[in-house]
Amino acid sequence: MKAANSSPNSKTILPENEKQEAVQEPPMFSTTKIKSKSLSFIPLVFLIYFQVSGGPYGTESIVGSGGPFFAILGFLLFPVIWSIPEALVTAELATAFPGNGGFVIWTHQAFGPFWGFLVGFWKFLSAVINLSSYPVLCIDYIDPILPTSFSPLPHYLVISVSTMLLSVLNFIGLPTVGYAAISLGVLSYLPFLVISVFAIPKIDPSKWAVLGQKGRKKEWPLFFNSLFWNLNCWDNVSTLVVEGVKKPSKTLPKAFLSAGLLTCLTSLIPMLAATGAMSLDLDDWVDGFYTVVAEKIVGKRFKKWVRIGAFLSGIGVYQSQLSSCSYQLSGMAELGLLPKLFGVRSKRFNTPWLGIMIPTVISVLVSYMNFRHVTSLVNVLNSLGMLVEFSAFIWLRVKFPGVERPFKIPITRLRWLIAALFIPFGFLVYVICVGTKIIYLVIVVLTAVGIIWYFCMKIFQATMWLDFIHVVKKLADYEDFGGYYERILK
Repeated sequence: MKAANSSPNSKTILPENEKQEAVQEPPMFSTTKIKSKSLSFIPLVFLIYFQVSGGPYGTESIVGSGGPFFAILGFLLFPVIWSIPEALVTAELATAFPGNGGFVIWTHQAFGPFWGFLVGFWKFLSAVINLSSYPVLCIDYIDPILPTSFSPLPHYLVISVSTMLLSVLNFIGLPTVGYAAISLGVLSYLPFLVISVFAIPKIDPSKWAVLGQKGRKKEWPLFFNSLFWNLNCWDNVSTLVVEGVKKPSKTLPKAFLSAGLLTCLTSLIPMLAATGAMSLDLDDWVDGFYTVVAEKIVGKRFKKWVRIGAFLSGIGVYQSQLSSCSYQLSGMAELGLLPKLFGVRSKRFNTPWLGIMIPTVISVLVSYMNFRHVTSLVNVLNSLGMLVEFSAFIWLRVKFPGVERPFKIPITRLRWLIAALFIPFGFLVYVICVGTKIIYLVIVVLTAVGIIWYFCMKIFQATMWLDFIHVVKKLADYEDFGGYYERILK
């Protein structure tokens, strides 16, 4: 690895055997000396689980918009056509190009710093807007069961304070967040286990085959947006691989498989129980309807336990997604895409405290705004980033075929690789196309701000108004470009 102050034009002549070793050396993209403890397997699984879903909360609208049959089918098929490809791509690229920047590194290496920055900007906005909704949801869920003395407090003051408090665990370190995720995951799901058990004698399996409701049109954009929102973001863990994952080539695929099964089963089981045991009125199936399900199947007093479970799930999702955001900013600073101060770390915990504070403060500010279509906005921003990520994955196979890939998708031919990603590509295009005009306008404005910010960073770097670092190893130094065009045409 080059030192940060080494000359980019300096060359070292190596013996033949050392050149071969250099070719096989996996590139690293972080010079930060990691002192923090690694995540063990179970905390990693629950961290991914919360980054992707966090449980059944928020899946009710999938039933309401598409009907029980298509909702159940969606949770059976969508992981195969979307979640598995995204997880496999993440596993290959995160182990071949490890670093805190994660997906930013991949696009940076494939298409250059501009696209690396833009993808990082889109994904960061998507994550921050998503983050801002969880403290609000937590307060909304738990507000009805709080003492009356609590109600005079200004609503947004409570949200602001709760957001700041939710960020504390991330300052301590990833292992703390991971172990907290286990407790939050188990406790938040217990109410659904009780509901599912109580529902068993009342289940009528024929209700699972209901395609819809007479006189009610299906809302396919809402259906797919909700499904995508609940089974997406497998690439978020890529920003944490260097920090907390031991032997990622073996650990990541197993963690993805475990988290995938956990995500699907925790959503499907209560959905099967509720749709099979209750009379179906799809107009009732909106976000938060599981509290009504709990009341009707178990009893009125049990309703509050579902609210508490939703509150705990929201905390888990917020913690896990904030950890990904903070290390992404640190990684972008190491790439030279952001000033050095974005990568500043706590001396005691070795966590990127400024990277944690920035998304926390932004999410507080965003939570004051009234977004009617947060899910769609988050999905479109994320889809734009994922389109570039998948393109980068394909292009890096062509551009750097000699780079060691500790985990590699077992498809060597380029045409078959493109074919394998054809359905995920098509779905991303669909999600982008079903956005509303206001969402397109917001994204155009935000993207313009991002482009301006990128060129401002270039000016600041050139004029040395701000301190930057740049520690990316030039992979071209390790790559034999012989037969380059022949490989493309194969």
